[in-house]
Amino acid sequence: MYDLLLRHGRLLQAGGTIAAMDLAIQQGTIVAIAPQIEAPATLELDLQGQLISPPFVESHIHLDSALTVGEPRWNQSGTLFEGIEIWRDRKQSLSLEDVKTRAVETLKQQAMQGVLFVRSHADVSETSLIALQGLLEVRDAVKDWITLQVVAFPQDGIYGSPQNDYLIETAMEMGADAVGGIPHYELTREDGVKSVHRIFALAEKYDRLIDIHCDEIDDDQSRFLEVVVACAMRTDMGSRVTASHTTAFGSYNNAYAFKLLGLLRRTELNFIANPLINITLQGRTDTYPKRRGVTRVKELWQQGMNVSFGHDCIQDPWYSMGTGNMLDVASMGLHVCQMTGTAEIDACYDMVTWHGAKTLNVSDRYGVEVGKPANVIVLDAHDRYDALRRRATVRYVISQGNLLAHTDAPKPVWHRDNAN
Repeated sequence: MYDLLLRHGRLLQAGGTIAAMDLAIQQGTIVAIAPQIEAPATLELDLQGQLISPPFVESHIHLDSALTVGEPRWNQSGTLFEGIEIWRDRKQSLSLEDVKTRAVETLKQQAMQGVLFVRSHADVSETSLIALQGLLEVRDAVKDWITLQVVAFPQDGIYGSPQNDYLIETAMEMGADAVGGIPHYELTREDGVKSVHRIFALAEKYDRLIDIHCDEIDDDQSRFLEVVVACAMRTDMGSRVTASHTTAFGSYNNAYAFKLLGLLRRTELNFIANPLINITLQGRTDTYPKRRGVTRVKELWQQGMNVSFGHDCIQDPWYSMGTGNMLDVASMGLHVCQMTGTAEIDACYDMVTWHGAKTLNVSDRYGVEVGKPANVIVLDAHDRYDALRRRATVRYVISQGNLLAHTDAPKPVWHRDNAN
């Protein structure tokens, strides 16, 4: 007898193949996938042809600031830099309980919508390191139902104040999963380059991943991505390195952009775009034409680079909206990046699933395959296109073999008779 049996589902496999399948789970592991499984189970779910998918991956979010919108004031300009100033004020009143309560509430909100892998940045620019400590404690508290990675993120720059270099190394010693940075917000171009080299040195010393907020600005002269590329090539760490945002890439002249794309082909660098927030934050100083504020997602994908999407913010000083629904993120990416071909639409779904898992370096334990941990979601959809078009309801969320959440799909009822 199996612990859990999913009957009459349509399994979405890596590469896009969809096949009618049953799926059996035992002791937290997927143990059988077949067109028909006869053995009984403690719990059986008749999916009635709904889509079985690997769970969504949130590649980039800031849980330490989530759910603080309007505290202590609203971001009236809507700019990145006003958001940083508001957060600088808000984080003075952080407590462990504050950080942990909001983070867990946000993670539950995400998990209800099929997100079971999350990478969050934690601000390590304050001497108390409360944001980091809070998220590390949350990481351990939720590990039985969601996988959380924590990035040590120096919001004010590694060289923005005398203690920040010490604080980011302390964060590594405390157990952060990855080291981050924000070179375009350092005091000088030279400090920005120096910060990238420091990030790679820390990652090598502590054997950690890298995720850098890179060129999140409209300035076409912000070119720290080339520094990240050079460091990745020289250290052979590319597959463990992520460049987040890179919105300036969308403002580069094509001669430089095509040169950079050529260099990128020599690395295994990961990219994360955050279309909801960057379409909102960027281009604020433009009149018309107004820039989209998102990196060259389509071109990077066409070059074979690993690109994933993130929510970035949920109701915080930078973005007042957000629900944690990764289909919203992928849908915005589809629109703003003009990825409306059939392969492109499918790729946008993959950017919040398989591509995200590769970014987080968890592909070895991700996917709906026999022998893999039973992290599975079921959507009220026929395929990836249908899921994105309708923002399909995530009917069931199965985490580590256990039914974590379920949501009934809405059932609209038409009441007018003889309507034209």
